[in-house]
Amino acid sequence: MQNLSDGFSPEVVATLNKEAKFLTTVRVIYLLVAIACLIYSFILSEINLLVLVEHSGNIVEYARGYFPPDLSDWKLYLSDTLITVAIGLWGTLIAVIAAIPLSIFASNNICPVWIVQPTRRVLDTMRGINELVYALIFIVVVGLGSFAGVLAISVYTTGVLGKLFSEAVEAIEPGPVEGIRATGANKIQEVLFGVIPQVLPLWTSYALYRFESNVRGASVLGIVGAGGIGVSLYQSFGAFEYQKVCTILIILIIATTLIDLLSSKIRSWLV
Repeated sequence: MQNLSDGFSPEVVATLNKEAKFLTTVRVIYLLVAIACLIYSFILSEINLLVLVEHSGNIVEYARGYFPPDLSDWKLYLSDTLITVAIGLWGTLIAVIAAIPLSIFASNNICPVWIVQPTRRVLDTMRGINELVYALIFIVVVGLGSFAGVLAISVYTTGVLGKLFSEAVEAIEPGPVEGIRATGANKIQEVLFGVIPQVLPLWTSYALYRFESNVRGASVLGIVGAGGIGVSLYQSFGAFEYQKVCTILIILIIATTLIDLLSSKIRSWLV
């Protein structure tokens, strides 16, 4: 029988052999299981694109009620938006401070398994609960207001950043760490001078992205009484004052855009 590789260049043969190793029976089974899960979740989600198309006229009619924007209370909304940004900023800052040591403890290449696994379960717990639930909990503890929102965002974001930071630590090059270890440095010095310089640019990007996300998240926390623009947003929706809602959304979009531009500048300076 003629060899299938006859007539092909060595590069093509190498590519074919590589793909043959990639398409194993086990991987095909995993792919089929993943497709089955997608189909089953599609059914559970009750996704019906036909209904969306049929009622598209209602969406257009509903959107018309948002225009023109009602600017009568724009100063109040701007003030509430600044509070929302402050909640997102401090929630992110506290989370970064907490996530740095937790991410080190959750990294397999830094700490032993008996430290890594409990730390990862703590991080799982933190990010497994939504900010709104945390806000309700902290409102009971510290009362209504922005402080509850800061605490809610900081706990959830610690779980997220702790996971992302630890993955960045586990992906570092071992060479610099081994070089520092060879000088007789202790474990803390290895982390400070061998690990953190490698992951700092990625950590910065993650933190800035979470800050943007947290400002958007903080805009909703006011619905449950955790301060910020969410209070005005909820009241306007409840009173069917959609033109005021439009003004709030415009201010939020502008604030998010400005934060994105500022984050890009900071990232270019630090990374």
